[in-house]
Amino acid sequence: MSGEDAPAAEQQNAVDQKQETKPAEEPKAEPPKTEPEPAAAAAAAEATATPAAAAAATTTEKVPEEDTFTYRALVLTGYGGYDKVKLQVKKGKPVLKAGEVLVRVKACGLNFADLMARQGLYDRLPSPPVTPGMECSGEVEAVGEEVTDRKVGDKVMVLNRFGLWQEVAVVPATHTFLIPEGMSFEEAAALPVNYITAYMMLFDFGNLRPNQSVLIHAAAGGVGIAATQLCNTVKDVTVFGTASASKHETISQGGVTHPIDYRTKDYVEEVRKISPKGMDIILDPLGGSDTHKAYNLLKPMGKLITYGTSNMLAGQKKNLLAVAKNWYHQFSIHTLSLIQGNKSVCGFHLGYLDGEMELLTSAMNIILDLYKEGKVKPRIDSTWHLEQVGDAMRKMQERNNIGKVILSTEPMPEEEKKEEPKKEDKKDDKKKDDKKKDDKKKDDGKKEEKKDDKKKEEPKKEEKKEEEKKEEPNKEEK
Repeated sequence: MSGEDAPAAEQQNAVDQKQETKPAEEPKAEPPKTEPEPAAAAAAAEATATPAAAAAATTTEKVPEEDTFTYRALVLTGYGGYDKVKLQVKKGKPVLKAGEVLVRVKACGLNFADLMARQGLYDRLPSPPVTPGMECSGEVEAVGEEVTDRKVGDKVMVLNRFGLWQEVAVVPATHTFLIPEGMSFEEAAALPVNYITAYMMLFDFGNLRPNQSVLIHAAAGGVGIAATQLCNTVKDVTVFGTASASKHETISQGGVTHPIDYRTKDYVEEVRKISPKGMDIILDPLGGSDTHKAYNLLKPMGKLITYGTSNMLAGQKKNLLAVAKNWYHQFSIHTLSLIQGNKSVCGFHLGYLDGEMELLTSAMNIILDLYKEGKVKPRIDSTWHLEQVGDAMRKMQERNNIGKVILSTEPMPEEEKKEEPKKEDKKDDKKKDDKKKDDKKKDDGKKEEKKDDKKKEEPKKEEKKEEEKKEEPNKEEK
């Protein structure tokens, strides 16, 4: 059809569309058959057709997934106790930039840094509200432009500064590592932070070699177990590990040569008994006065690697006394003392190496090779649903874990959710029992008072009887 024939047809189409849109209205009489200007008729037809066309276009452009896409995320809403980390539902599918991938998260790792972040003691986490989480594992669900080494369906582990405690996460593709065959999502989520930290401290800073001795504090924790396994990859390395007595059997089976109960014994004295000269390498996550002890325990040519200040963490909320005490005892040393003692002090913080991905990738590749050879394997202490994050954090903060604490994004079964109120019922029952006990005590107290009153009344009765006896002779005389 030519452009000149179009106006009449378009006008008729417009009338038809009006009739379809408004069926209840009577059709209007056709206008006089005057030949309209082509441009005007086209504009009129376009204007008339616009509502229906726009509606159709809108329907086509709107992707239901974009509007309905939701995902659950743990959000730190403020600094304080376990209840400050809340499970929330976020709307809208995250947008990918060039070089990024979208990961459907299956499992997340819980680290001591996350506990400190909750109390406002970890400066690498932005201010609340923010989603914590430095490591996770899952499947690649979408890839952005310029991503060539990852594809949809790849199983990956992720290392990031924060933001991974959620069901979907957008991260640079360079922050992901392919999961080896046979490794579970839980193991993959337990690997990046702990094993990279342990590896770089022992080999990059410590230069660990055969026949050396290493002191590992918190040997039953995630970094402690990773460091022990890595020490066992070097010939004849003697490992000293501090942990509570209940964990000694486990860490001994894992490769700790000399377990030490730091709660009941002075670990410095215990180390000196076995190794009078001291240690070649000490890994210190404690800070404060323990860093001073560690430095004094070093052999000549020994290395102290400090990587945390867990002594600052005391209780659910920030303990200002513990913080002040830690800072008061903060380790400092003059360079002349280092020279004269032939010792070295190193500091390690994985959170500040997020811009050095080539370095971290190199370490991770070596760790993955060791995993494939069966020389290292993450130990999972327990797995918790996102809804149970408070309990998971409590377990770790109270040092009740042996190995890694994992958060699963799998929704909590309805049966377990129903059990939660039962705990509340138990609390209510306990309150009722306590109230009954209190009432009983009050009743017993009242009974005692009555007994006392009765005892007080008895002498009075005796006095009355005596008086009555005295009055009887008087009555007889009368």
